[in-house]
Amino acid sequence: MKKNYLLTIASITLLILTNCNSTKTLSKVEDMTEIQIPLSGKEYMSNENYFRAKQVGESSDLATAKKIATQNAKADLASNIQSLIKRVTDQYTNQRSVGDKKEFENKFEELSREVVNQDLRDIKVIGEKLFKLKNGNYQYHIAVEGSKETILNGISERINKESKLKLDFDKFQFQKIFDDEMKKFENY
Repeated sequence: MKKNYLLTIASITLLILTNCNSTKTLSKVEDMTEIQIPLSGKEYMSNENYFRAKQVGESSDLATAKKIATQNAKADLASNIQSLIKRVTDQYTNQRSVGDKKEFENKFEELSREVVNQDLRDIKVIGEKLFKLKNGNYQYHIAVEGSKETILNGISERINKESKLKLDFDKFQFQKIFDDEMKKFENY
């Protein structure tokens, strides 16, 4: 009851302050400048088919700015993929009867890290912007993507080479969980 009373008082106060200052608020809106963030559209965000990452690098040397941005984008991409694989692996081992869960998870995560590192060589640049700053530095923005299918196929191929993992691996079930997790990117 006391909580509702305080909430009502706060709402009324906010309403009064907003109405009294409406002309001042309007003038502030006119003084604003919209800033566009490079490579910020939906086409640069992860979705159910692609992992995507964006980064920026700044340096007095153009090649160094590009290198910084590219390395950081690849690191972000790898981190995003490995986080998703960890979630999928946890769900997968909880839904299935896996012999030694901990051993399976550890081996699987190690294998997936190797696959991600291998597949990062095949990433595609989907956007880039270059700016020359007033201080003379270059600012390079980059967006990269990696295919879900490439990652899944790489994991599947590596598991088929590991006899112990192969026994506990159901590709269809793993892919279903993986696809469900990828679809969650659409909601962000």
